[in-house]
Amino acid sequence: MDQQNKGQFNSNFGFLMAALGSAVGLGNLWGFPYKMGLGGGFAFLVLYAILLLVVGYPLVLSEISIGRKSQKAAIEAFTEINPAFKFNGVLQTAVPFFLIAFYCTFGGYVMKYLVKSLGMFAGSKFEPGPTFDETLASGSSVIWVLIFLALTVVIVLGGVSGGIEKFCKIAMPALFIMLVVIVIRSCTLPGAGAGLAFLFKPHTFEAGFFETIKLAGSQMFFSLSLASGCLIAYGSYLDKKENLEKDAVIITIGDTCAALLAGMAIMPACAAYGIDYGAGPGLLFVSMPTIFNEMAGGAFFAFLFWLLVFFACLSSSIGMMEGGISAILDSRIKAGKSANRFSVTMIMAAWALIGNLMTTLDGLGARTTLSWFRPFGIPTVLDFWDVLAEGILMPLTGLIMAILIGWVVPHYIDDEVESSSAFKSKGFFNFCIKWLGPLFMALIVYGQIYSIVVNRAL
Repeated sequence: MDQQNKGQFNSNFGFLMAALGSAVGLGNLWGFPYKMGLGGGFAFLVLYAILLLVVGYPLVLSEISIGRKSQKAAIEAFTEINPAFKFNGVLQTAVPFFLIAFYCTFGGYVMKYLVKSLGMFAGSKFEPGPTFDETLASGSSVIWVLIFLALTVVIVLGGVSGGIEKFCKIAMPALFIMLVVIVIRSCTLPGAGAGLAFLFKPHTFEAGFFETIKLAGSQMFFSLSLASGCLIAYGSYLDKKENLEKDAVIITIGDTCAALLAGMAIMPACAAYGIDYGAGPGLLFVSMPTIFNEMAGGAFFAFLFWLLVFFACLSSSIGMMEGGISAILDSRIKAGKSANRFSVTMIMAAWALIGNLMTTLDGLGARTTLSWFRPFGIPTVLDFWDVLAEGILMPLTGLIMAILIGWVVPHYIDDEVESSSAFKSKGFFNFCIKWLGPLFMALIVYGQIYSIVVNRAL
């Protein structure tokens, strides 16, 4: 049945690939290695694994269960659970609007690098620093951003099964295959062992415990697309017979595997060529091209790398856009209007266009075009969108959701999970959603706000 005329996944595999597509993006391929570099490697990895277990899995299961039980996106789903918590649905729905406002900018940069990598087959090489500087400073980058946004819109317009599911069923398996190939090449480079040791050799919290938990927590929320309305929306398109508990495990583990593989692709290569592990955006757009210039078979691996990053960006961009679109469709249905996907997609696309033009014209702070736009002293337009979404709203609304499911309406999702399978992790889930999850999320929120206040004071 076409649920609320919004669409439905044709298969559980399609749902899982779409959910993983939303999760596996720049948060894995750039954010995870970069934040692991800042967080001191193995210590970051340990905290990340703990957070995945006690926060990530319970929230993933909660979100897809809430979506399927309500058959609605975040705003109406939270209203149905408890009208007093409608505001949390509104805040979660705001998250994809902030994320999409910068994500297509990076998607456009990636497309530019993907096309440029083709020149390496003809013998040309990247000039990593100048290329990145030109990308930030040149107005021509807007064209690439517009192309990437247009691709996102076209796929979303295809609907749940005809666009999102069809693309992700091809793109996500291809992404994992390409990632494994690059990992094998990276780990066989001379000197790569130091990068693997950085990932897996035990050592202390070099960045400090609270800084590391802040980095790991924000990475987990962004990487899994938690508290962004996406998983609730995708859950509302899921058939009632599917095993929610199994799906939550697969999404959590699959996303983690992608993040670890990204670390194993990038860190050993950085070690082999003496590149800083925590180089920010430069890790992706300067360090990796530098490595491919020097690597045997660099043209092939450069093209493969940028292709997989492009797939990851596009699948995540689709998920962000769908989270907002689904919520707007719900409001139209509630008002007795038709669920017109085209008109709603155009609304979301118009906002994405405005946000990404601002982000691109700011050039990650490298240009003066929008130097006047520095609310709260936040240094760039990108940082503004990111701080609002990943830094504050995602962990904060995740915390509120845990309080709702763990304390206000305990056992709310039990019947939905049990409608298709035994709820084997019920005891663990209830303990985490009530006690451990809120504790860790409160620490993450505190760390983010404290960091913003300190940075502003400086």
